[in-house]
Amino acid sequence: MILFFDNREDIIFAVQTEKELTDSDVKKISWLLGNSILLNSNKIENTCLGPRAVMVSPWSTNAVEMTQNMGINHISRIEKYTRITDDFNEYDPMLFEKFKELNQSLFVIKIDPEPINYIDDIKSYNESEGLSLSSQEVDYLLNVSIEIGRKLTDSEIFGFSQVNSEHCRHKIFNGKFIIDGKEMPSSLFNLIKKTSKTNPNKIVSAYKDNVAFIKGPIINQFSPYRSDIADFYKLKSFESVISLKAETHNFPTTVEPFNGAATGSGGEIRDRLAGGKGSIPMAGTAVYMTPYSRFNDYSWENKILKRKWLYQTPLDILIKASNGASDFGNKFGQPLICGSVFTFEHQENDTIIGYDKVIMLAGGIGYAKFDDAIKENPEKGDRILVMGGENYRIGMGGAAVSSADTGEFSSGIELNAIQRSNPEMQKRVANAIRGVIESEENFIVSIHDHGAGGHLNCLTELVENTGGIINIDKLPIGDSTLSFKEIVGNESQERMGLIINENKLEILKKICERERAPVYDVGHVTNDGKFTVFSEKTNKKPVNLKLKHFFGSSPTTIIKDVSISQNYNDLDYSLENFYNYLKDLLKLEAVGCKDWLTNKVDRCVGGKVAKQQCVGQLQLPLNNCGVMALDYNGKNGIATSIGHSSISGLIDPIAGSRNSITEALTNIIWAPLKDNVSAISLSANWMWPCKNKGEDKRLYEAVSALSDFAIELGINIPTGKDSLSMTQKYNDREVIAPGTVIISAVGHCNDITKIVEPVFNIDYGEIYYINLSRDTHKLGGSSFAQILGKIGKETPNTKDSNFVKNVFNTIQDLIREDMIVAGHDVGSGGLITTILEMCFADINIAANINLSSVNEKDSIKLLFAENPAIVIQAKDKSIESIFNSKEIDFHKIGSVTNEKKLIIKNHTDSYEIDVSEYRDHWYKTSSLLDKKQTANNLSEKRFNNYKNQPLKFKFPAKFSGEKPRFQKIRPKAAVIREKGSNSERELANALFLAGFEVKDIHMTDLISGRENLEDVQFIGAVGGFSNSDVLGSAKGWAGAFLYNEKAKNSLNNFILREDTLSIGICNGCQLFMELEVINPEHEEHGKMTFNNSNKHESAFTSVKIQKNNSVMMSSLEGSNLGVWISHGEGKFKLPYSEDKYNIISKYSYNDYPSNPNGSDFNIAMMSSSDGRHLVTMPHIERSIFQWNWANYIKGRNDEVSPWIEAFVNARNWIISYNSKK
Repeated sequence: MILFFDNREDIIFAVQTEKELTDSDVKKISWLLGNSILLNSNKIENTCLGPRAVMVSPWSTNAVEMTQNMGINHISRIEKYTRITDDFNEYDPMLFEKFKELNQSLFVIKIDPEPINYIDDIKSYNESEGLSLSSQEVDYLLNVSIEIGRKLTDSEIFGFSQVNSEHCRHKIFNGKFIIDGKEMPSSLFNLIKKTSKTNPNKIVSAYKDNVAFIKGPIINQFSPYRSDIADFYKLKSFESVISLKAETHNFPTTVEPFNGAATGSGGEIRDRLAGGKGSIPMAGTAVYMTPYSRFNDYSWENKILKRKWLYQTPLDILIKASNGASDFGNKFGQPLICGSVFTFEHQENDTIIGYDKVIMLAGGIGYAKFDDAIKENPEKGDRILVMGGENYRIGMGGAAVSSADTGEFSSGIELNAIQRSNPEMQKRVANAIRGVIESEENFIVSIHDHGAGGHLNCLTELVENTGGIINIDKLPIGDSTLSFKEIVGNESQERMGLIINENKLEILKKICERERAPVYDVGHVTNDGKFTVFSEKTNKKPVNLKLKHFFGSSPTTIIKDVSISQNYNDLDYSLENFYNYLKDLLKLEAVGCKDWLTNKVDRCVGGKVAKQQCVGQLQLPLNNCGVMALDYNGKNGIATSIGHSSISGLIDPIAGSRNSITEALTNIIWAPLKDNVSAISLSANWMWPCKNKGEDKRLYEAVSALSDFAIELGINIPTGKDSLSMTQKYNDREVIAPGTVIISAVGHCNDITKIVEPVFNIDYGEIYYINLSRDTHKLGGSSFAQILGKIGKETPNTKDSNFVKNVFNTIQDLIREDMIVAGHDVGSGGLITTILEMCFADINIAANINLSSVNEKDSIKLLFAENPAIVIQAKDKSIESIFNSKEIDFHKIGSVTNEKKLIIKNHTDSYEIDVSEYRDHWYKTSSLLDKKQTANNLSEKRFNNYKNQPLKFKFPAKFSGEKPRFQKIRPKAAVIREKGSNSERELANALFLAGFEVKDIHMTDLISGRENLEDVQFIGAVGGFSNSDVLGSAKGWAGAFLYNEKAKNSLNNFILREDTLSIGICNGCQLFMELEVINPEHEEHGKMTFNNSNKHESAFTSVKIQKNNSVMMSSLEGSNLGVWISHGEGKFKLPYSEDKYNIISKYSYNDYPSNPNGSDFNIAMMSSSDGRHLVTMPHIERSIFQWNWANYIKGRNDEVSPWIEAFVNARNWIISYNSKK
């Protein structure tokens, strides 16, 4: 039965229930649905827009679980629909569907589960299902069928196609290349492996796992002692390994950008989670490459034929894909700290090159214990488990379709490969796995993520060396119409497969129950070398093959190609047009401001972000690299950066590869690395339009050059990925993408407090330029060439690897000695962009530059060429003698000024550039893109205000910056979390550092009565996305308190006690406001609601602490402090006048974006009238250390920031109160 609830604002909720609802049930659901009313009708006779009927939305999954938490156990689906007019067409058909009416058959899918199909004609089946099997593989399967004496099932053939797809098995990289009739001496994969064989450095694991591991430092684990119960946090040191990984999700992002990019990010996180016997994901990176956005009719865009896009426009993809990746990371709780965006297309004659098949790269870093870095061998009888969500008809054939050119198959097959994301489910699974990893004994034998190929790929790989039996009846089914083939082959996300010893099953189930992480015991390990999937209910075996039939199959792929000479038109330009060129250049997405990307993605969650994209008083996204602290106690961290140079690679694939590595190095060079350049390991992700004439040869050249250059530099490439079907097929043409390699560099940063930023400083020394390429300045493959509609004939190359090493190691040593004040790479946009960007991030900064000593008289070449290089500002001139002693070619090019204009001279050429004016030109494209994702014209307000809201701080007069030293008396505090919360560790650390004993309490502990808060005097409700913010932030969390008697009484009793304090941060603030903790005396209560921008806001802003009686904040009165914010529903909506509220702090500027949400009275923090209970949207717990702050008072060297006082004040108040008892 389906019941319809109306919220009286054109929203209809359809609630599917298995039995009649009681009046109490209706009341609960009405509250949950925003006080919607139950309609006395079995249908809605309006045209409505809602999720596609065939796909249960992640929103529904969360909404149903929220009803279960409230004691209603017979709701099976809830979906949200909007009333629309019949002619409304502004929606994404990949996700939504128009319904003429909503009725009782709304969720009926008229599909009967297909029986097992024994395939007569494998060749025809391959073509009709779009399985991408080669003719050799079809023949191989025919031979398997003969060998086993029966026809193969549809599940077996389908599974084989996924397990052995190019996407999964990298057949081209493992293949044999014959170029111009000559067999090449090595496979591509062996060329990559050669780097690790030659330069093993600190590799612990490479090529054989979901991630690569390199040796890390000894660090502290800060975690609850046990994870199966509520327990106290403890510190324990261990030897670490650092993980690195990067994945691409190009096809799904091309077809459905939001979920494509979201599941790409989720899949990459699962890869790091599944490293070794389990590892911890820490931070993500992202790269987006599309055709030109074409939203502003730029001249260079109009030179290229506009195609009839297959699924989404490039502008849609840029906005939706970045929304999807950001949304997943935000909700999972992984900061995105580094990335890139590049738009390109080019036409010469009738040939078009462009990223019509887009690139979406999701990368990341993390860590594991050294002892857990290598998987164990399963033993007979070990249990095979699946964790995570249910099976839906999602991503069917995704691995195979991703291995084909987009547009090759029918739209039905391609759309069937679309996936859906549910980051909250993945967070629960990750928390359970984290609980095992952090236990005294990590009892995971082996672990693998569910991704391409679904259960078949995951589970066969888990038992590849042994064998296993899977009971298909034990797998969770979210759609009763699924056939056996669809159950074992679907790519429903957020699932993990693992193997444990049978005697550890109960403890794992306890951990999972506490985390609300679904876990299913689906089979066991055998030693017979077979993989069998059977149904106990039907006595059928949809899969029953030897594992060698799955893995020992594919014949070596032979790739034959010939050399093709490609000459692109050269550039025509004039010195007189310099200023117009510069204005156009700054409008390119790759060159201009990336604020439209960074302002919506969390860059602080976890409290371990030491360096992210934004920098300076104006918080502009200019940083060279991202860095994460490995723990809260030391200076060890992980640095990461991105590099790519695909258009230089069009001219010369060798130069493209060498320049890509060099760009990654010139970005990561600013973080001091243990062992300098040899500390670096790379991930190389290859996106190439293979099987097009000349492209396979160019790929071989590019891989060979990359391998050689890495070996020369003394570094390795222990991981990577290839996506070699970068062709988009239209009815009238094919568009191939530029062959592209994206380099992700990772290294152990051994002092996170000394990272150099690209911000000139008026108080220090001269500016220097070092050309790492040692090549003459060339404009081919540059952004400057793009604005002219050209590619060019000549491109720079990085010529001397020894010089690159020498410069890298010298700069690293100088950073450690505090001799470099500012530094930036020369990349997209050339030298002129680098110098401008170093002036942009602070106010009243410019420079006086003279480039004559570089000895390049063509000022256009000198300023716009993208030869790999660096620009530094030194502390003083003593740096010159060091450069000379190291035989480093350098040029002193100028000094920093506090004038309004940047002055540049080169021989007889002279230019004056107004920094503020050109900063606006640089920012403009970001503002226009931001307009596509930001409501209420706030993108324009952001553009007008960003330069008028510089960060300015005022610290308490008596603040010393030292860590609290007392430890003798530790009052007890509890950090309370719910499923989907993601900020418990940083809050626990702040309390622990301030002198509390800190207990980890999950809502399941309170609901079950295992915990009741009687033994604690301080509680913190944490930030995050409980229940994925479905039906409003903290609505489901509040429901878990309000409609579970034990949890409700625990909290109420705690609040009523006079010896208690509390803080609600972000999601916790939303919870306390929903539960009316702050102003219980009011008849009408304030609520938290959506930001005025109607999107997630992420920023490092500042707040002013008012005169107040807050226990935690009173000592900070009069301060103006920097603080992180990251929220989507952070607006205080208050019914009474300002004087009715105990306002603790306000944002430093009243207007957006400093005030990110539009809160009434500019409120950032409030407290109860007695000052004991505090709510704050800003994340003070993520702003505890100086290195947490994205901008800090110059010249200070503090162990902690002033925010630690808030937690110390709480401890002191409790100790004082207790002493008076």
